[in-house]
Amino acid sequence: MLIGAAAGLLLLVNGRIAGVSGIVNCLLHSSGRAVWRIAFLAGLLLSPWALHAYFLGVGVPAPSVDLAPYGWGVLAVVAGFLVGFGGRLANGCTSGHGVCGLARLSWRSLVATLLFMASGFLTVYLVRHVLGGGPW
Repeated sequence: MLIGAAAGLLLLVNGRIAGVSGIVNCLLHSSGRAVWRIAFLAGLLLSPWALHAYFLGVGVPAPSVDLAPYGWGVLAVVAGFLVGFGGRLANGCTSGHGVCGLARLSWRSLVATLLFMASGFLTVYLVRHVLGGGPW
């Protein structure tokens, strides 16, 4: 609900679609009006820690997954590259298509969201049942 509310507010206040890949792309490749993009991304990144600290009174716990021989940094870079590549290939990310595009009744966003979901289902099936469950 919060993502939908944030997307709606961004559209009402700034007249912008809340596609995170587009926001990041414009932040990296444009010179003006970066303040709202930085604030939006900071809210996305910092809100889980703030909510966790507010409700539990502690910081976010460290992940307990053993990723040897890879570390969290390597996996985050690889995952970020793959998500960025997929978002670029689909002309938008899951937030742009799944939240904003579906709300606008876009057929292109419906197809993209179905493909995102099918890819996720297939990945989980392959990792858990074909590759033996992975390190987690």
